[in-house]
This record gives sequence, structure tokens and C-alpha cells, in this order.
Amino acid sequence: MTEKNRSQWDLGRFIETLTYFEVIPFLNWVQQLIQGHPKDNQYRPNGGRNVGVILVAGATGGVGKRVVQRSLQQGYKVRALVRDIDRARSILGNDIDLVVADITQPETLTSLVMADIQAVVCCTAVRVQPVEGDTADRAKYYQGVKFYQPEIVGDTPENVEYQGVKNLVQAAVKYLPQANEKPIFDFTKPSVELKDYWGALDDVVMGGVSASNIQLVENTALFAGNVSTANSGGFASIRTKNFDPPFNLSDWEGVKLRVKGDGQRYKIFLRTDTKWDGIGYSYSFDTVANTWIDVHVPFADLIPVFRAKVVKDAPPIEQNRVCSFQLMLSKFEYDGALNPKFSPGGFALQLESIKAYGGATLPQFILVSSAGVTRPGRPGINLDEEPPAVKLNDQLGGILTWKLKGEDSLRESGIPYTIIRPCALTEEAGGKELIFEQGDNIKGKISREDVAELCVQALKIAKASNVTFEVKQGDSTVNSINWQKLFSDLVKDK
Repeated sequence: MTEKNRSQWDLGRFIETLTYFEVIPFLNWVQQLIQGHPKDNQYRPNGGRNVGVILVAGATGGVGKRVVQRSLQQGYKVRALVRDIDRARSILGNDIDLVVADITQPETLTSLVMADIQAVVCCTAVRVQPVEGDTADRAKYYQGVKFYQPEIVGDTPENVEYQGVKNLVQAAVKYLPQANEKPIFDFTKPSVELKDYWGALDDVVMGGVSASNIQLVENTALFAGNVSTANSGGFASIRTKNFDPPFNLSDWEGVKLRVKGDGQRYKIFLRTDTKWDGIGYSYSFDTVANTWIDVHVPFADLIPVFRAKVVKDAPPIEQNRVCSFQLMLSKFEYDGALNPKFSPGGFALQLESIKAYGGATLPQFILVSSAGVTRPGRPGINLDEEPPAVKLNDQLGGILTWKLKGEDSLRESGIPYTIIRPCALTEEAGGKELIFEQGDNIKGKISREDVAELCVQALKIAKASNVTFEVKQGDSTVNSINWQKLFSDLVKDK
């Protein structure tokens, strides 16, 4: 090709690409010198993040407020369901996503409350207080029911412990994602953070003139542009910056894309090497013009390639360290073969989401109930040896009986769940060894701190799905807990 027949190469766009992906540190230093340093870690790609929202009901209560705090500390996005927003602000602070709703009023459990939820942690309970009243900070209540004569104030146990839980379960069923999928990118919820993860990486880096970009439009990501074969080019792509820490997808079968294309064949690359120009693990997929389809990409079918050539001695992808993703339209397949469904010129690929699929089922609804729920009316039980809540069940409006019915509504819903039945709750410091049992016979106590941590840990453990158990603290203080071992000893509900 003679010089006059060559298309104009864009040096500025070449430098912009290298700067965006931080290929040459000097260029980034110059950019920071001119534009100023970005805020610390602002929009920093983090593969350890959680995409969906954890909805915490009862978020201002003794357990709920601790669940909010610990969920945030462990990287979850949290939405607190509250009835009094001013009181919630005073307890949870100003940086929490608050929604006003009431589980006893199902019409308040709207899409504003339930949208984007990954899981629900329900810590709601009727309000119990001393007959003679209490201090503003409920000091008498937090001493424990054995120190005062209790009464129910406000909503009844039937409304809260049963009907309210049932309302929340029925609302959650409509919004929770498929249980064995993990959101990685949800483009239906556009954000500056999400857009900043992705940048154009076109054949300008090899002298070509193709040009593309990514835009967040109509609750999707639009990968579009013009691909040209001039100057021996012929590809356009978008790629993420490197994620640190990387994504750990070792428990999943592959990734699933929800896309609408133009009838051409595209590629997705997953990379485990943070180097700019290293091996990528590729999979080609065909689109159907103007039609939404799901594309399943099994990890076992990924092809290791370097600059469109298969690397025959490369190991399988390390699923526990996926540091970047890339989508590409190219005139080439692999090893010089041409893409049979490629047309130069304008193109467009819309994306709704990228998810991991084929993983173990994790709990999506954690319900904090109570030990003793099956004991009222149990033949042969000695009430003198039982905790106050069992002795006073009838006096307290059948509180344990209605809690059990609330549990049943969750078990019957089809949602993967964990039902936690703590013994007497205390305000003591957490960090004790925990004792799990099933059969509803144990007695004891447990810190609200430890119950909150238990709720958050259960969200991560497949063996916590569809189990009901009682829990109390032991005598020993521990530095760490083997959560997998604790849950592996439990028998799943029938």
C-alpha cells in the first residue's frame, strides 16, 4: 500500500489509549501533573466488590444496625429498610441508602425498595418493653427480658412476625436474581463508576484507524463505532482496566452475557495477567440482529490466544484471578482465519449484563428468628426450665408461635434461605465461639454482635442454604471461626 493510499493514523488517540490503560507510567504522571491527582481509589476497579444490594429489614434494631455496619465493612452495598428516616439517620448515619417502608404494609414494598437486591437480611421483630416503661435508649430492654415484666407495644406479633415476614418474602421473590448466578457487571443500572471501568482499545495501537467507544444508554451499555481494514487494521474493542483484587470465579462454570447485536460475530476475552499485551482467554459468539440473547461462555471452552494466535502450551484459565474483560469485533478469528460474520463499517453491540453462572446456590434470604419457636405446647416440656419467651408466649400474643409461621412462609417460598434461631440476645462484646444445634432444644445466650456477623457470613456459604438452626455462644473467646465447618455439620431442611 502506498503512502497516499494509507488512511490518516491518529497519534492523539493512540496516546490517549495508552494513558487510559496506564501502559506507560510517565504518560500518567504527565496527565496527573496537568489535571491534578484523582481522589484516592476513586472508581478503582475492584474485583472483590459485590454488585447487588443487600436489603436489611429492621435496620435500626440491635441486630439490624450491626448487620448494616458489618455488611458495609465486607464490601456489600447496603440498603436499609426503615419506618422512621430521621431516627434511622441518627442511628446509621448520613451515608447509608435508606428507604422508607413497612413490612406490615405490602403496598410500601415497591420497586424503589426492592430494585437490584442480591439478598435480604430480615432482623425485624415486635417491640417488647418493660410494663413500667423504659429509657430513651431502651436500657432496661437490653438487659434482657428476665429482668423485667414485658409487654408488646405497637404492632402485634401476628402482623410483624408472620404477616410482615410473609409480605417481605413475597416481594423479594419478584426481585431476587437467579440463585446460581453472580452479577459481575449490571449495565441496567448506569453509574459513573461503571463507565469508568471500561475504555476503547482499537487497532489504533497497531497503526489502524478503527474507532469505538462505550456509552451507557437506555439502561444498557452500547459498544459501537466503525471498524476499518485500512492500514492493515481490522478490529475495535472495549476493555476494562485491571481489577485489584481480581475476580475470583473459581466456584463458577462460566460467564453469561445478555446482548443484542447486529448479526456479526464478536469475541470476549478474560485475562489473568495484568500485563498490557499478554495472553487472553477468548471465546467467539454470534449475535442475532436486533434480538436479545443470552450467551453462555464456559470457562472450559476458552481459547488462550496472543494477538489472535492460539497459544498451544498455555495452561487453562486461572478462574480465581480474572483481572480484566474485553469485548471485540475483529476481521480475524484465530491463526489467520477470517471471521465469517464480519463486515467493515458501522457496528453496535448492546449489553445488559455480564454474570458468572453455574455456581453453588447461596442463601438469598437470611431470617433472624428465635430459639424456642417450636416449644410452646410441646408435649412433656417443663416450662419452669424454659427461657422467659417460652414461658410468656401466650402473654406476649403468641410471639414464638407467629415467628414459626413466619419461618414457614420463607421455607415455602422457593427462595434459598438461612433461618437463624439465636438464644437470648445480649449487648455483650462479640468474638465468642459459636455452638450450632438443630431440633430447638438448646438454651443459652449470644451477643447481638455475633448474630450480625453470622448473618453476613451465611450470605457467602452454599452449605448455609435451606437450613434452620439454633445458635448460642460458648465460653471461649476466639480470634477466628471456621464458618464452612460450622455450616457443613448442619442437616438441610426437608
